[in-house]
Amino acid sequence: MKISDPNSKLISENRRARFDYAIEDDIEAGIMLLGSEVKSLRQGGSNIADSYASVEGGELWLINGYIAPYLQAKTWGHEERRRRKLLVSRKEMSRLWNATKREGMTLVPLRMYFNERGMVKIKIGVAKGKKAADKRQTSAKRDWDRQKARLLKQG
Repeated sequence: MKISDPNSKLISENRRARFDYAIEDDIEAGIMLLGSEVKSLRQGGSNIADSYASVEGGELWLINGYIAPYLQAKTWGHEERRRRKLLVSRKEMSRLWNATKREGMTLVPLRMYFNERGMVKIKIGVAKGKKAADKRQTSAKRDWDRQKARLLKQG
C-alpha cells in the first residue's frame, strides 16, 4: 500500500491532450516560477489546456500557460500568461529539439503537479496530432471497451 505524500498533489491536467494528440513519449520537467506563482498554484489556480511547449534558442519554454494572480501579492505579482522556462537536461533538450524540428512532433503539457519534495513539475508529452478519423477511431474503441466491460460484468 502506497501512502500518499501530503506535499505531492495534482495542480492541473490537460485531459483534452490525449484526445487531440497521439502521445508517443513523455518527460518530466522542472519549471521556473516566481514566489507569487507558487503560492497561487498551492491554492489551485492554473490551466494548461491551451498551452504548449517549444524549444527556442537551446531552451525549453512553456507558452500560454495560465497561473491565476495571487491576490495578497499586489505590488510584486506576476503576469498571468507569461512564458515560463522549463528545466530539462541537455540530453533531453536535444531529443526534444530533434522530435519537434526534424520529425514534426508537438510538445504538449499533460499535467502540472507538486512532487514529493514540494517542487512544481510539469509532464510534457511528445505527440503527433490526430486527424478527425483517428479521433473517431479512438472514440469507437473506447465505446467498444465500455460495452465489452458491461457485457462481461453481466454475463
